[in-house]
Parts: sequence; structure tokens; C-alpha cells
Amino acid sequence: MARGLFACFPKRASSAATIDVTNSELRSSKEELNAEELKTGGGVIIELFSSQGCATSPEAELLFSRLGRGDFKLDVEVVLLGYHVDYWDFNGWKDPFGSSQWTVRQKMYVESLNLDTMFTPQVVVQGRSHCIGNDEDGLLASIAGAPRYPPPAFQATFQRPTPESLQVSLKGSLRAKLDGQGANIMVALYESGLVTNCKNGDNKGRVIANDFVVRKLSKIWSLKNHSPKKTLTGTIDFELWEGFNSAKCGIVVFVQQHGTHHIFGSQRIQLPAEL
Repeated sequence: MARGLFACFPKRASSAATIDVTNSELRSSKEELNAEELKTGGGVIIELFSSQGCATSPEAELLFSRLGRGDFKLDVEVVLLGYHVDYWDFNGWKDPFGSSQWTVRQKMYVESLNLDTMFTPQVVVQGRSHCIGNDEDGLLASIAGAPRYPPPAFQATFQRPTPESLQVSLKGSLRAKLDGQGANIMVALYESGLVTNCKNGDNKGRVIANDFVVRKLSKIWSLKNHSPKKTLTGTIDFELWEGFNSAKCGIVVFVQQHGTHHIFGSQRIQLPAEL
């Protein structure tokens, strides 16, 4: 896609140990999954497409982090994934977390949402709707109006086969019914608490904080007409980056429909602190 079709939008007025983690370990007993949650649905996935080379993305990143901290006291859990695109890297600053893979993912949404152009910062909610990433009111309205689905129920086992790799094994069920179109079951590995001193570009001189930055994303299953109660087992391997710190990382398992790219359920699991 030509550069002229991009836009930067301002705000509108080696370890052999095995560690098992489940979502229930991350909830208090009061918050454990119950029949009501299965009925009303689980969390809502918020995907932010941004770049350190975009002048207005830092404001969206701050809003994103505030969502993660729970500043807005929402009635629904939000599951956050931040993707740094690479099409602003020509503009004086190469985003250290930017990737053409995330640009391709954003383009997927541009096509499925029938948009005219790619822009940053952009938020996509449950793969179904979008808004400008630093539009607080628009974002909160999109979250409130998003459909919700039963969250998957997976137990995750983590291993470090080598110092440079992470192996994630999942066992559990989707708990959401797949229609005839089928879906991909995706696993994202993200990192929070990242701080960058931008030395050039539109954000020259600024210190930018980034949370929930997707470092790896892979498909673990592709399914069609799958029973929501049927047990799934699978393993996925991630190549790690320099400075990997499991205490700052987590995974998100989510169900993304073929064709429409709508998201039908997600589960977030924090990595053990000493993996």
C-alpha cells in the first residue's frame, strides 16, 4: 500500500521446569467463573495499532495503559493487545517494536471493515468495530456496545527448552460455539512496562511508555463446527527476544472467525514471574 494512503490521526474534538497456570489462579474466589459469566460473556478484546513514529500515538498508548490499570472502572473485562506497525519507520524513527506482520494484520481489518485507508492510532474492538485510538469517548462507547462471548477455559503449561525459546502447551475447551465458517485459535505473547527514549522523528525528545505490546502471534488451531465442550490440546513455540522478562509478559488466547475476523471469546494468562 502506498505511503500516501497512511494517516496519523490526532484526537477528535534454559530451564527444564514446568509451570502450570490457569485463569482461576489469577482471580480471587469471589471472581471465579460462574454460570452468570457464561451467560453474559467474558472480556472484550481491544487491539491498538500504533507507532512511535506517529505524533499522536503516545496519547493513545497512555489511554490504552489506563484501560489496563482499570482507571475507568468498566463493567466488562478488557483484554488488551498492542500492535506497532512499521509504515512510519521511514519518518526519522524506527519503532523498536514495529513489524510488517502487524501492518498486515491492520490491513486485514481495513479490508474487513471496508475502510479507505490505514491510520494510526487505531483501535479495533472484538474485530467488529473501530475508532481513533486517542478518542476516549469513542473507545469507551465501543467497549460498552461490544458483543461478549464465553471465555475459553485453558490450562497453560510453560517451559523454556532453551534460553532463547518459550514453549506454551494448552489444554481445555473453547466454550463458544463455532458456526459453519470456522475460526482460528490464536495465541499472542505480549510485554508490558516498556519505555523508549525517542531520539528522532515526530516524537523526538519524548519518553514513550508502552504496555501490552504484542511481541509474537501464532495460530495454534484452525477449527470448524467444533463442539464448545470438546477438549483441545496443543503446543506452540515462541522465539524470544533479547531482554525477555517473564514477569512483564502474558499470553492471550482468542477465537477469531474465518472471513469476518470477528472475535468470539478470549482468555488472558499472566506468565510466571520466574520462568
